[in-house]
Amino acid sequence: MELVREAQLGAAPPAVDPRVRDGETLPPLYRPLRTGLRRLLDMVFDLEVAGLERLPPDGPYIVAANHHNYLDGVLLCAALPRRIAFLVMPRVYHATRLHPPFHRWAGHIPLNLERPDPTAIRRALGILERGGVVGIFPEGPFSVRGRLERGQPGVALLALHSSAPVVPVGITGTYEALAGRRLYVPRRRPLGIRIGAPRVFAAARRGDKVLRDEVTRRIMADIAALLS
Repeated sequence: MELVREAQLGAAPPAVDPRVRDGETLPPLYRPLRTGLRRLLDMVFDLEVAGLERLPPDGPYIVAANHHNYLDGVLLCAALPRRIAFLVMPRVYHATRLHPPFHRWAGHIPLNLERPDPTAIRRALGILERGGVVGIFPEGPFSVRGRLERGQPGVALLALHSSAPVVPVGITGTYEALAGRRLYVPRRRPLGIRIGAPRVFAAARRGDKVLRDEVTRRIMADIAALLS
């Protein structure tokens, strides 16, 4: 018997209350800063984005991408049209005294990687219920070898409990841009984003570990295909 039912999106996304249409209110200066950042990335790093037409036009969805360093989140915020509430690991959320207020302004969610974090998952599910977009890097910590690592089950928890579409994204160039660099200043090199077809996962036994592992495996396979 198949553990999980999945479908590539062609059907309408889950219904959203029109009063909270996108589940998001942009904070002050968010839109002009994003526009300026996108122009900078285009000019300095020749950013190429493929597959924007595959994004759901509205309603909730989950962005699941590979992860090398802080540039990955920067690229996604600049290139994708919707505000993304990222799940952020502690050493990034608290990197300096300025980071926590920045992440709160941007609407990001701190996530404890050392133990299950139901508070973070509930906050992410709440954003999806209100029609917003949640971003997650399923590998967990940064990949230090420049290759895709094994996925963690958090992305499957979100997908199964929300029934929101999962949009796989492959990011290229960010590892090479920062490898061996001091002071986190990237070298100039082409950066790229490839967006895959969204999938919706649904199952009766959402708490089943085997099920979560299978959903995670399928999402990571989609990301890997975008990097090949």
